[in-house]
Amino acid sequence: MPGKLLIRPAETAAERKAYIYFMWDVYKGDPYWVPPLISERIGFLDPAKHPFHQHAKVRYFTAQRDGKIVGTIAGIINHNHNAYWGDKVGFFGLFEVLKDEEAAHALLAAAEDFVRSEGMDTLRGPMNFSTNEECGLLVDGWNGPPVAMLTYNPRYYADFIESAGFAKAQDLYAYLSDISNIQPDGTGLNPKVLRVAQKARDRIEGFSIRPINMHDFDNDARLFKELYNAAWSKNWGFVPLTDAELAHEIGALKPIIDKHTVLFGAKDGRSIGASLPLPDVNQALHRAYPRPGIPDWWSLAKMFYWWKVRKCVTTLRAFAGGFIEEYRGRGLDAILALENLKIALQRGYTHIEFSWVLESNIPMRQTAANLHGQIYRTYRLYDKSIIR
Repeated sequence: MPGKLLIRPAETAAERKAYIYFMWDVYKGDPYWVPPLISERIGFLDPAKHPFHQHAKVRYFTAQRDGKIVGTIAGIINHNHNAYWGDKVGFFGLFEVLKDEEAAHALLAAAEDFVRSEGMDTLRGPMNFSTNEECGLLVDGWNGPPVAMLTYNPRYYADFIESAGFAKAQDLYAYLSDISNIQPDGTGLNPKVLRVAQKARDRIEGFSIRPINMHDFDNDARLFKELYNAAWSKNWGFVPLTDAELAHEIGALKPIIDKHTVLFGAKDGRSIGASLPLPDVNQALHRAYPRPGIPDWWSLAKMFYWWKVRKCVTTLRAFAGGFIEEYRGRGLDAILALENLKIALQRGYTHIEFSWVLESNIPMRQTAANLHGQIYRTYRLYDKSIIR
């Protein structure tokens, strides 16, 4: 018989470390899981280090039996989300659990009780912590390791969440495009994309593309934030990045971006759009396999060996970007996509993953499909009314 189930808060640094280490229990023997760098997760959960906590309230909980952790969850109040959307939505995230439905339901109830006590009427998740970080539950596509900054989980999580009264709020799709047979001049590409791009070039004068300026990185990063916030402002679940979050993202992404693939589009010198692809460093991190007891510097050294020496990173994730509203739907995205594709081929990438794409974002779904992308993974966000 299993021991008595207890739900306990994880508040101290030591408790948060045990909370993080629990993931290695859940995924032991799973060939597709990509373990995180422990130092990164410690900083992520630390209210003093991650800027999300400046506008949010987060509570961590563990489920324990006989003193052993069998599950984790976070209850999250994102004040910026609720101010932006006029909602009273609380979130759950960092949900990990052994195959123990009682523990799963108790963890979800703990997150529900917390956000309800803060005046929320809906619980949504999983979010780690918002749409600007990792979000969504993998519900289809256990066909390989996840790409960088996307989630992964056992199949039984969906059953546990749905049996606790949650229903689908929105699906997020990942499209995979094999570009290995496409030529730099566009041969092998969907003719429709070439036609749309050419019409846009003929119709819109003064449009130019430039790569990110690594010598003026901070200014270009701020410019990207402005364009990102403008381009995504009406997307479901969007929350604008703060300056502090931007600075944090810069620190995390600067070492891994491929500077040749980060592009800005301008009309008569005014920046109106951008694209930020990410090399799928998970392909290298999976081989390095960080774990408790192994220093992160050693895991990082192994990751960079597999990435830079063994050249194992062959997938580019179309991570973020877009155009400001007045230039949306005019074909400029096709021009930028073609330039990204050309550079990706020159840089030796063989696949592009467009992710994640909201099921309700029809234009982006069409763009991904036109670039030979096929849905191969689905992530789901769930809602539950918690009004009593």
